[in-house]
Amino acid sequence: MEEDHVRLILKNDLKYNLESINKLNEYVNLLLIANRSHNFIAKSTEKDVWNRHILDSAQLVKFINFNSGSLADLGSGAGFPGIVLAIFNQNKKFHVKLYEKSIVKRKFLLSLMQKLDINVEILADIYEDKINVNYIVSRAFKKLDKILQVSREICLKTHRIIVLKGKNAEGEANKAFKNSEMSYKLINSITSKESKILIADVIK
Repeated sequence: MEEDHVRLILKNDLKYNLESINKLNEYVNLLLIANRSHNFIAKSTEKDVWNRHILDSAQLVKFINFNSGSLADLGSGAGFPGIVLAIFNQNKKFHVKLYEKSIVKRKFLLSLMQKLDINVEILADIYEDKINVNYIVSRAFKKLDKILQVSREICLKTHRIIVLKGKNAEGEANKAFKNSEMSYKLINSITSKESKILIADVIK
């Protein structure tokens, strides 16, 4: 998908304002520069970064109410989806927490926070403390059963899980939820016919 087409979707369908789209543009530039030294994203996806990484992350705004609450991105990496969602967020009372174990990636996330002037909190280890958020999002953290474990054992209150998954989403979901009373739904991604968005509401 061409960059201009992605920008139209961001503006018209996902309601990113001009300032946010400009920040996404700056984010992409900073990411591609950093990627020369660090393998934050696969080199093969650099030319399609707006579709493969930006839009793939941005589509999650449809499932989040930014009017109140908080969000945790597990395994944020170079900022997907957490930074993209934080750029969309216009509510200073809505908190975005980015969990990333890699020191190198955390330094990059910190530089993004400063250069893009976005409101995020950057944390190292999800197991250091309880997670008190309304949403858990993830794109490349761990297998779904590990995300459910975090949800079950570390999250303090009722929350929604939103996870970006690839072509094996259905099989992985069936396995992870096999012995659970929780229900979930799989929604088609707008960036790939094979990809899915898994959503589950967890009642505490």
